[in-house]
Amino acid sequence: MRKTISGFVGGFGTALVILAAWCLPAGADEPAPTVQHSYLVLGANTAIIAEDRTVQWEYAGGSRDGFVLPGGNVLIAFADRVEEVTAARKIVFSYKRSPDNGELSTAQRLYNGNTLVTELGARPRLLEIDVSGKIASEVALQPETDNVHMQTRMARQLKNGHYLVPHLLAFAVKEYSPESKVVRIFKTDLEEIGGRAAENWPFTAIRLDNGNTVVSLTHGNKVVELDPNGKIVWQVSNKDVGGLFNDPCGAQRLANGNTVVGSHGAGKGASMIEVTPDRKIVWTSDHPLAANVHHFQILTTNGKPEPGMPLK
Repeated sequence: MRKTISGFVGGFGTALVILAAWCLPAGADEPAPTVQHSYLVLGANTAIIAEDRTVQWEYAGGSRDGFVLPGGNVLIAFADRVEEVTAARKIVFSYKRSPDNGELSTAQRLYNGNTLVTELGARPRLLEIDVSGKIASEVALQPETDNVHMQTRMARQLKNGHYLVPHLLAFAVKEYSPESKVVRIFKTDLEEIGGRAAENWPFTAIRLDNGNTVVSLTHGNKVVELDPNGKIVWQVSNKDVGGLFNDPCGAQRLANGNTVVGSHGAGKGASMIEVTPDRKIVWTSDHPLAANVHHFQILTTNGKPEPGMPLK
């Protein structure tokens, strides 16, 4: 199993084996000749789509972030709450947004069993919520804007206990310590990718095993990989994919090195694209429930569970 940096509970492979049984069509023992994925989609719709494009599971409400957890439950962030639900749609964990703030964005289950939640508003902060739904710890954020909706998006805890937080209008991904100190900043208004005029707002930030960080840049319509010093070592943009990026928000680096990108602005047509390291498109999704995808999680590829923890 691939060792990962992102903080997430172990045993994920077991859950995917369970999910594969109800995400794949009957008789799908042999790999398909082309790339096919089953996936969790989070956005205008919240659903699990099988490799044959059938809807295997659906949950009411537009969502922002989430994961399929070990054991098969689904953790989902909505604008006003976070819920963990079973396949039968029973809520087994919930957290409601503080009245002091205006939105939620992140939901990530951590190694210690707590749930990471991001609150945006007058008190922008990261919260670790314990299993009883109470706040276990808090990290104050520095988004550099009072625009609630644009303060931050997909925050993730790292294996070292720090937190990786993209701040859109600050054009920066900031790494915070548990003491609310900014210990590292990755800028996304680099001149080589168009500077601030290109509106390279960071949305999803993923720390890889090699220490690099993959960042999706929404209005900039590109995804970059930065080394530990913030230098771009790989990128894919609209000129590489024939203009198919339309406000890319969610991104996931797969175990095979490919990168999947979701376009929140794609109401029709290809809303999810998988590219190889040499930027070749090997898979797209135009499923109607994946239109306006905010984030997602690739679950299986040609009948096999995606190994390791999801880097998303």
